[in-house]
Amino acid sequence: MDAFARLEATIATRRGADAGSSYTASLFARGRGKIAQKLGEEAVETVIAAMGDEPRAIVPEAADLMFHLCVLLADAGLSLDDVRTELTRREGVSGHDEKASR
Repeated sequence: MDAFARLEATIATRRGADAGSSYTASLFARGRGKIAQKLGEEAVETVIAAMGDEPRAIVPEAADLMFHLCVLLADAGLSLDDVRTELTRREGVSGHDEKASR
């Protein structure tokens, strides 16, 4: 089991946990809007790190971003496997063509 699979499993177990004892549970308790807001904040922090002089500074921000993305996906009843399926569907398709098809 890789780190992302373990992360998704942990997130799933925290969904029904006490919001006072689990950050992940507190996100679920606050709802999808708050989860999406946190995802956006982490995306901005990742961009800020990317604009800096130290490439390694991107890594912890990217980890936070991926964590919050996994929480959002779980809240929506989705998983990284759904994202993998979509990426597989797009293989071999021009990015311009794929965007135009939406």
